[in-house]
Amino acid sequence: MKLPDYYETDVLAFFAGKPWALPLYEAVFTEMDRLFPEAAVKVQKSQISFYGRHLFAAVSLPLRRKKTWPEECIIVTFGLGARVEDPRIAVAVEPYPNRWTHHVLVTRPDEVDEKLLGWLREAYTFSECK
Repeated sequence: MKLPDYYETDVLAFFAGKPWALPLYEAVFTEMDRLFPEAAVKVQKSQISFYGRHLFAAVSLPLRRKKTWPEECIIVTFGLGARVEDPRIAVAVEPYPNRWTHHVLVTRPDEVDEKLLGWLREAYTFSECK
């Protein structure tokens, strides 16, 4: 995966004060790097973004937590052309016609499984076809 200068320092700063979140992110990053070696990653103020030709996924920390959400989780966000109905999807919104943004809460590294990775593959393909 294409990493910017200071990637490691920026990731550590992003998760500063939340040491429980770094292993969750690392589980996501490891799989993203394996599946999308040609993609690029960018650490921003509110999220860590993954790009092919376009943005296709992101990892963030909850800013406004719903009461039912776990105290310690990261959010994996991806876009698809249709809404996915699944209990693991915490939130799905349609910001543009036929463009659905999905948010999945990850509380354990083993939740970065084939189901989530399948959605990320679909999101990558969807973003490349724009």
